[in-house]
Amino acid sequence: MTPTLHGCQQQAKQLALQFRLGKNTQAALEMATMVNHLLSLFPTSDVQQVQNLQYILSQCLACQQRKDWLALADYLEYELQHLLQPLSDHHPGTTMSASE
Repeated sequence: MTPTLHGCQQQAKQLALQFRLGKNTQAALEMATMVNHLLSLFPTSDVQQVQNLQYILSQCLACQQRKDWLALADYLEYELQHLLQPLSDHHPGTTMSASE
């Protein structure tokens, strides 16, 4: 199945739940895959949005390094969702190329 932004949104919500439930190892492995999909789909034409994504992902990495699983879950469930929602609404259920 081809990844979509909406699919990444849904997976981020599921990962947040896994981190909250203490399933850190499995969630971290799945998060790497989700981030790779997200980076391949994220439009690069809006520099501010790209910077926002970079900030959120850097905060997620910092949370992982501190083993602060609840903060990581919050970034996945709230901050990332807030960033992706308008993009997902604009392109529901479709893949997006990096040039859009």
